Amino acid sequence: MNRPAQAAVLFLLGAALLHTGTTGLYLRYVKAGLRPLLLAAGAVLIAAALATAWYERRRARSREGPAHPSRRARRQESHPHPEPRVAWLLSLPLLALILVAPPALGSYSALRSGTALRKPYGYGALPAGDPVPLSVVDYASRAAYGHGRSLHGRAVRVTGFLALDRSGRPYLVRMALNCCAADAQPVKIALTGALPPVLRPDAWLEVTGTYTPRLAHDPVNHGPVPYLRVTATRPVPVPHDPYDETWNT
Repeated sequence: MNRPAQAAVLFLLGAALLHTGTTGLYLRYVKAGLRPLLLAAGAVLIAAALATAWYERRRARSREGPAHPSRRARRQESHPHPEPRVAWLLSLPLLALILVAPPALGSYSALRSGTALRKPYGYGALPAGDPVPLSVVDYASRAAYGHGRSLHGRAVRVTGFLALDRSGRPYLVRMALNCCAADAQPVKIALTGALPPVLRPDAWLEVTGTYTPRLAHDPVNHGPVPYLRVTATRPVPVPHDPYDETWNT
């Protein structure tokens, strides 16, 4: 690619990063804490593109003058091997990034990966409220590793998407990120009790229920999968951030 083409691709890439960072689309790719770095990278790429275009324009002007060869000769001298136009196809993934928002990882990925639940260093006090709002990771870790001691006598409210294994057992799942969607891992809660008559995989539910000591093991990696006794459910829209941010907090 020649310099103007390089500048155009850099500008498109920077614009794509700024677009994803300012519209919330970046949450489909990376965790929320990386947004400042994403915006900074987009700004640097656009600045580099503008600097490249300015430098190339200045260099072209400096070659103008009677002492230099003709314009046609200069073009032949500067570009003995024209770049193939197919190189502009490199810009198509950037346009796709701007125009097409990929869906968040769902039940297909969750059922093919073992639960990533791990033992926390400690448990904070439960927030006030009845029911208590908890993340999937928080409830699962308290139930599996804290043996439900902090959950006794409290109703909880958890939000996630549904996944059904081959036997039809329902799970409430949230994908947890270490860095980006490429390393997302599921944390699962098995559901029992007052479940809806129709369970649709990937549907998002707000589930209210109580702790039960029943514990299953993930068929993929034999990790702990605690149960939640459901007392009520209601469908909810996909949240703005579909991934669980409590994984590293």
